[in-house]
Amino acid sequence: MTDTGRIHIYYGDGKGKTTAAMGLIMRAAGYGRKILVYQFLKDNSSGERAVLEALPTVTCLPGRDRVKFYNQMNSEEKAEAAHYNNKALDEIVKFCSPFDMLLLDEALCAVALGLLNEDKLLSFLEHKPKEQEVILTGREASDRIIQAADYATKMHKIKHPYDIGIKARPGIEY
Repeated sequence: MTDTGRIHIYYGDGKGKTTAAMGLIMRAAGYGRKILVYQFLKDNSSGERAVLEALPTVTCLPGRDRVKFYNQMNSEEKAEAAHYNNKALDEIVKFCSPFDMLLLDEALCAVALGLLNEDKLLSFLEHKPKEQEVILTGREASDRIIQAADYATKMHKIKHPYDIGIKARPGIEY
């Protein structure tokens, strides 16, 4: 392992951000690296979790049992979600140091929606364990987060079945 872990971001309006992060996790797991995964704004039912949880070097932290889409939350639910997400990041920061890799899936989206404090996230990135790789995903990435990243990949949608009214399918979109 190298002596310096890097920060990776996958963002944009295109499909494949979480999928790319999962591919990187699979590669790292194949080399025996210890990986910690947390998914903001998602419940514990995404298809990739079952596979990740079966890998001996991957630890998936449980999220909330039910998660509403942002546009379905009232102001009280948004405030509660922000409190929950910021507390979750605080807890992750406390015990992530033994892991070689950390995925904070949808952290960028949580920041963009005001459901995760950007300064808190950037402070963690600045002070993360030196050798740890950190992966962040989400639709939007601020200039500050892009600046903090070593890898920044923007996924851009050209065409998607959702555009013609086809709903997300299990095993493909989630």
